Amino acid sequence: MTEHTITLTLVGGPTAIIEYAGARLLTDPTFDQPRTYEGAIPLHKLTGPALPVGAVGAIDAVLLSHDQHADNLDRSGRAFLPLAGAVLSTPEAAARIDGVTGLAPWQTHRIGAVEVTAVPALHGPEGAEELSGTVTGFVLAAPEQPVVYVSGDNASVELVAEIAGRIGRIDIAVLFAGAANVGRFGDSDLTLNARTAVAAARELGDAAIVPVHAEGWHHFSETRDRLIREFGYAGLGDRLRVPEPGVPLPL
Repeated sequence: MTEHTITLTLVGGPTAIIEYAGARLLTDPTFDQPRTYEGAIPLHKLTGPALPVGAVGAIDAVLLSHDQHADNLDRSGRAFLPLAGAVLSTPEAAARIDGVTGLAPWQTHRIGAVEVTAVPALHGPEGAEELSGTVTGFVLAAPEQPVVYVSGDNASVELVAEIAGRIGRIDIAVLFAGAANVGRFGDSDLTLNARTAVAAARELGDAAIVPVHAEGWHHFSETRDRLIREFGYAGLGDRLRVPEPGVPLPL
């Protein structure tokens, strides 16, 4: 039997190192210390990374859900991109940043033994793209390895159901689940909240659920503890794998 050695190390926010099928992948690089990012809607970072950028090591590919928001790609993260073997993101990000490979939904790209498939994501309610921009998620697959879904900044349970239906079995789901809300769409969140994360988990069969992007920013409107309670009350607590920043989590 093939031994599965998948490890996720949460750096902070949406940033995690995923060691999978011989590849080292990094999601949405954010390495800045706490600060405020000015703009039409200021974003306030509350906690720094659990690992400095110098401790990350060699990265075969960055999985960048989108480039237009500082809580998914900050200044230090942008400086890191040229150091990675590849950067996969949306076609729009590829048009804005040199060296990025843009993938439309359902396009694939190979990193060693890993087939990376871009999958749809919606950063808010229906019609949010006009203001929030285009976002992507990713599915990772390799021979004799579990299938891993990385949601990116997705708020749509319907899209999770579509992805599960098209991909088939998903074994591990890394869900961005902090109920991000800057008030742009009223009470409609920009990412999964505790309730919709539970609904997404139900669409994903018996996949292990790894919540990230659930702490460290002022615009996250729910705590990670609420997410854990919600899964427990829903009878799904045994499916949660909650990473501690800086501590490798075997999956």
